[in-house]
Amino acid sequence: MADGILVGKGEARAVLVRPDMANRHGLVAGATGTGKTVTLQRLAERFSRIGVPVFVADVKGDLAGISQAGGDNAKVAERVAEMDLAAEEGFTYAPCPVTCWDLYGEQGHPVRTTISEMGPLLLARLLRLNDVQEGVLNICFRVADDNGLLLLDLKDLRAMLSHVAENAASLKTLFGNVSAASVGAIQRRLLTLEEQGGDLLFGEPALDLGDLMRCDDAGRGIVNVLAADRLIQSPQVYASLLLWLLSELFEQLPELGDPEQPVLVFFFDEAHLLFDDAPKVLVDKVEQVVRLIRSKGVGVYFVTQNPMDLPDEVLGQLGNRVQHALRAFTPRDQKAVRAAAQTFRQNPGLDTEATITALGVGEALASTLDVNGIPGMVERIRVAPPGSRLGPIGHAERRALLAGSPVAGVYEQAVDRASAYETLKLMAEQAALAAEAAAAVPVPPRHEPASSRRAPQTPLEAFTVSAMRSLGAQLGRQMARGKLGSLFGGPRRR
Repeated sequence: MADGILVGKGEARAVLVRPDMANRHGLVAGATGTGKTVTLQRLAERFSRIGVPVFVADVKGDLAGISQAGGDNAKVAERVAEMDLAAEEGFTYAPCPVTCWDLYGEQGHPVRTTISEMGPLLLARLLRLNDVQEGVLNICFRVADDNGLLLLDLKDLRAMLSHVAENAASLKTLFGNVSAASVGAIQRRLLTLEEQGGDLLFGEPALDLGDLMRCDDAGRGIVNVLAADRLIQSPQVYASLLLWLLSELFEQLPELGDPEQPVLVFFFDEAHLLFDDAPKVLVDKVEQVVRLIRSKGVGVYFVTQNPMDLPDEVLGQLGNRVQHALRAFTPRDQKAVRAAAQTFRQNPGLDTEATITALGVGEALASTLDVNGIPGMVERIRVAPPGSRLGPIGHAERRALLAGSPVAGVYEQAVDRASAYETLKLMAEQAALAAEAAAAVPVPPRHEPASSRRAPQTPLEAFTVSAMRSLGAQLGRQMARGKLGSLFGGPRRR
């Protein structure tokens, strides 16, 4: 099996994933209980064995068993003997090097990012904002950038929203209207996110992506297992976190072209959550990342129950496919079976559509890319088992993994440095102190120069002023009547 990673064996041939084609992405699909998790674990384990780091979300809590040696499962032993894996690929029961991660910091090292790194597009998706509210969020990011204000955690974003609302009149000419109702709606969504534990996602120290792409001393790629059994209860947070990881990998990694093997393989379990109620702009973003991240040496493998859960733009980018059984109990299920069958390169000796519904547990239809990047004909296979443990690990085993982790002690203690919240709070306090100081200073009385002061009027001055006023009033009346000439004794007009 030197030409690639063995996925399984059929009657005609074995199906392999070539390392130099592994960054063309892939799909593992099938109904619940058909063996998707075992296939995922098999692929992750074999990528690790050839020196490729792996990131995988452990939705059900049993993928952490990849850190322990197998050998206690009779069905696995039976499959190994049937497929003669010991002779053909040197199959052994052995663990993989594992680093555990957990958003909540309970089952692994904490995973954090900052508000700025998440960006307004993903944050709007996370908060389920409408177009108007997303526009206000964009204004907050722009004002923060223009003023050098750091947006690190939720309290920074809240302070920035309040600042924009208070200065809405001055910002209107530059960015448009900022309504108090939109700001209030965003603040309420932030409160809901905080109640779901989403506030733990934002802060420092932020995750260094280099810590996901490590190998151990023996050259095996480290398998990064994100504990997601609790996180999956907040599907928006789960999907946004994984999409942020993909986006950061795309932005930070250098261009590699077509490497001999990936620098990282990313398994996205429960992938349909990424696209549920997703706006078109976000779907376009995912499609762009999946299409272009290949040249960065990253392979993305979507794991989901139904291929129809993925948009066609994304599904068309997935070259390596493993399809477990689908059930056709409803018209929609039957449509999904037909769609799944049509995505494979057809095999003249195999009725793909009929086979999908007849697959047993541990069986699959598979098609992978050959040396020229051409999809192979679909083959019915028995999936090869992993050499690591199938199932969860105990608390003592998890504590041992955390203690021996290469990043132990790096992310456990949160850091809260000065950012937008502290800066805006200081500005408000200084403004309040300046206003108090201005109000406390007494205003001196106004004194006119002695030369400009008027003395009280004498009786003669008072009489003169009164006479002049009377004369002025009489002149005004005569002018209004056209009799100004007669007033001064001139000739009268007839």
